[in-house]
Amino acid sequence: MTGTGAPMAPDPRGLTTKGADGFAERMQEHRRELHVHCYRMLGSFDDAEDLVQETFLRAWRGRGTLREESGLRAWLYRIATNACLDHLRAHPRHPQPRPAPAIEADPGLEPPVSGAVPWLQPYPDTLLDAAEEVVDRETIELAFLVAIQHLPPRQRAVLILRDVLGWSAQETAVSLELTVAAVKSALQRARPMLREHLPARRLDWTVPAKSAPGDQAVLRRYVEALEKADPSALAEVLRADVWQTMPPAPIWLLGRTAFLASWTPAMVGPEAWGDWRVVATRANRQPAAAAYLRRPGETVFSPSWMGVLRVEDGLVTQITTYGDGVFPRFGLPSSL
Repeated sequence: MTGTGAPMAPDPRGLTTKGADGFAERMQEHRRELHVHCYRMLGSFDDAEDLVQETFLRAWRGRGTLREESGLRAWLYRIATNACLDHLRAHPRHPQPRPAPAIEADPGLEPPVSGAVPWLQPYPDTLLDAAEEVVDRETIELAFLVAIQHLPPRQRAVLILRDVLGWSAQETAVSLELTVAAVKSALQRARPMLREHLPARRLDWTVPAKSAPGDQAVLRRYVEALEKADPSALAEVLRADVWQTMPPAPIWLLGRTAFLASWTPAMVGPEAWGDWRVVATRANRQPAAAAYLRRPGETVFSPSWMGVLRVEDGLVTQITTYGDGVFPRFGLPSSL
């Protein structure tokens, strides 16, 4: 790996003579965008945190090789990308070739993608806002994260550096220690594979992942239906082929009828779990709902689950549901 483990050398521009604190502070300025980059490479918020730390450790050890302070950002991206590739080589994992059997599925419907990514974790928008410059040029929604995890690691790195970060073929080749021809070949293979795993209505993946008009209104209707325990109101906000996944568990629901058949008993009737309060939030530039449950006999609402919604044409088309372990990352209260 170039520039990450070389012995220290004198630096006439003072990059290392300014002292440890100065160099560390300059690295910290890029922490959030590097975290987003590692998150995209790995699909895991927690693993991305570990790899940013590894990036800073490698950068510190090799800081004497940095000759131009203006190149610090690109140099850190180079180290981070190679650290992620090393991690993926040491800990290989692959999307499930096809989702496990559904809990419920409406007749005639097929899952919209060919594989599941059980390690995928949500990313709070409040933290994305701290990396606004880089996220504006990237796609961060969950559909893209799922699709890109199907790419082999080096193709994934090439596509991110070229199409997401906008690096030149030459810059990408130097970063990954490849030839320019190899970079171009990898990108030509990566693009069609990526589109193969994107939802049918999401082929134009290069648009900025900003909130679409009406997303918040859909989220409000979804929240109200849950809090009122009203299955009919919930049905009105779901598309007929709505799909729910629940990583890391390999379980899913497909279709509005199947979704309501599964969730209605938890909302109303003798088997209802209790009363719900739902906090609106955002993850991966998508609307999200954090649900709190007060079971019979309890006095407080406790964290239960978070659903990240994909909205198209005013209806919820996909819900990716996580357990309450993600609540602290979003700054959500421990009870209501």
